[in-house]
Amino acid sequence: MSTNDIEMLVRSILAEKSQLFETAASASQCFGAEFEQVDDAVAACLEAFKALDSNALEVRQRIINELRKALEPYIVKLSEDAWAETGMGNVPNKIQKNTAALHKTPGTEDLHSQALCGDHGITLFEYSPYGVIGAITPSTNPTETIINNTISMLAAGNTVMFSPHPGAQNISRWLINKIEEIIFNLTGIHNVVVAVKEPTFQTTQQMIDHRDIRLLVVTGGPGIVNTAMKSGKKVIGAGEGNPPVIVDETADIEEAAEHIISGASFDHNLPCIAEKACIVVDTVADELLSSFARHGALLITCPQQQQHLMAAIVTPAGTINKAMVGKSPATILTAAGIPFQGEPRLLVMEVPNDHPLLYIEQLMPVLPVARAADFNAALELAIKVERGCLHTATMHSRDVYNLSKAARALRTSIFVKNAPSYAGIGVGGEGYTTFTIATPTGEGTTSARSFVRTRRCVLNSAFNIK
Repeated sequence: MSTNDIEMLVRSILAEKSQLFETAASASQCFGAEFEQVDDAVAACLEAFKALDSNALEVRQRIINELRKALEPYIVKLSEDAWAETGMGNVPNKIQKNTAALHKTPGTEDLHSQALCGDHGITLFEYSPYGVIGAITPSTNPTETIINNTISMLAAGNTVMFSPHPGAQNISRWLINKIEEIIFNLTGIHNVVVAVKEPTFQTTQQMIDHRDIRLLVVTGGPGIVNTAMKSGKKVIGAGEGNPPVIVDETADIEEAAEHIISGASFDHNLPCIAEKACIVVDTVADELLSSFARHGALLITCPQQQQHLMAAIVTPAGTINKAMVGKSPATILTAAGIPFQGEPRLLVMEVPNDHPLLYIEQLMPVLPVARAADFNAALELAIKVERGCLHTATMHSRDVYNLSKAARALRTSIFVKNAPSYAGIGVGGEGYTTFTIATPTGEGTTSARSFVRTRRCVLNSAFNIK
């Protein structure tokens, strides 16, 4: 073979390799669900909606089934990376939350048609998608909320533009791109879920205002919920909560203590449903506090240490110290300069009924405990502590009358009886899982049915075969 022939062969091989590299690069780009501009992201998501909407309902369920299978191997990664990026919560509980979101969020089975049939024909009530949903997700439950919202919103037939919290944007963007990859590989449809590359307040505001965003779903604090509410659009808002737990004199105190500690310490109290304050009837208060100590809580009884603890977790302005949100009890104790041994599960501090910590959504494993003279006084205080958020409340009692009275009076979206608070989102309790609990707008625990329009189709004087 001549030198010229060898040169031609080498050129041919290099050309083939170059083409392969270009193809591989193109393939890797096609799985990107991120865009520089909000307009481009929404436009792509709208085209994806048109493609998804032209497919059968079965396709949506196939997508959900594939997401459950394909994301399962990444549950630990999602949990570890979310913890590493945000510095909040703990990995074991995040694994539980991600697993629940992936496997206990309802799919298309949540959409039930209704038909009315009589002498004048038949009327059919059906669930119809909005189109492109704009979804704002928090730093406290970033991956769980994206998984939960994706399954619910796709089951309802929508596509989604996510605006992740900047404090959890890296893991959120990774997950959104992975979901895009899974859906594309299954259906060939691009951009069913999208985001911008650099989420900011400005890009979130642009998403809120965009004419092609038909529904806004906001999982976050009251500030961002109120911003979305001013858009004039349909909004599903998951705002703050300050869940009280009541313990009356009929409760199994040992069991109540274990359940309260488990709920209030879950992911270092990051879930908005977690017990934030405890109100106990005076006759069993000492027994409950002793049980807390037996089940791994550290009771802060020294007045000086209580002052140091408050200084560490509450600012002089009376707001929560964000640097302590979702931190472990050990981290908080160290910051407060309080000596301790071992690894306390929860910090417990008895306080008077007007103590400020009772009324703040602290999102950290610190539980204030207040006494009440009787059940009626406990319920009255719990209503004040809950502050009308109508989010979550928990109660431990063997008295059905008391339980019923509390559930009716508190009017919360979630009311948990004789169990840890997380039973209210399907973790160790019956029912489905959700991480968007819409209290300000009234939808409560959201599922696919929350993200649809109800449409009425009438056929007159026909199809009645009664």
